[in-house]
Amino acid sequence: MPKIVDHDQRRRQLIDALWRIAGRDGLEAVSLGQVAAEAGVSKGLVQHYFRSKDEMLTHATTSLRERVEQRIVARAASGQLRAILLAFLPIDQDSRTEMLVANAFFFRALRDPALAERFETGNAGLRRAVSEQIAAAQDRGEMASDLDPDQEATILLALVDGLASSVLMGHHTPESAEAALNHQLARLEA
Repeated sequence: MPKIVDHDQRRRQLIDALWRIAGRDGLEAVSLGQVAAEAGVSKGLVQHYFRSKDEMLTHATTSLRERVEQRIVARAASGQLRAILLAFLPIDQDSRTEMLVANAFFFRALRDPALAERFETGNAGLRRAVSEQIAAAQDRGEMASDLDPDQEATILLALVDGLASSVLMGHHTPESAEAALNHQLARLEA
């Protein structure tokens, strides 16, 4: 009887291997052969799913975006702006690896217009979501009514981005980054 292969599961296995390599050694260390070795499969099997490193990296950026969107959607359901923003701080090993990989893709996007466009699309959607959360909090009387939701969204996302980088560099702990975010959010309250 032929073996039944779950192709989506196999792709996830390979992308997980890519993430481990990129998180540990940087995106430059990722190759079809390295992913094969990390996943414990043959290079031919990796090539069956991804014809090139670029195709594999494209799939990995899609995976990254999906993971982040799932986390944001789950947190947005609570109506808590703080919960959404905390999703972008590297507070555990998984989120730290995710942030390292995201940063590696960001730097690659500086030289890759197609990848840069994907980042901009994601960032625009995120700014809109945060702005909508701020406007909703204003409607509930939880945030000052004279705030510009779009400007505050830009400021909060820049703050979280900077705090995340500081945590990765060891300049802040996850706890001190969270405290700084809480301080800024408290300043916006009505």
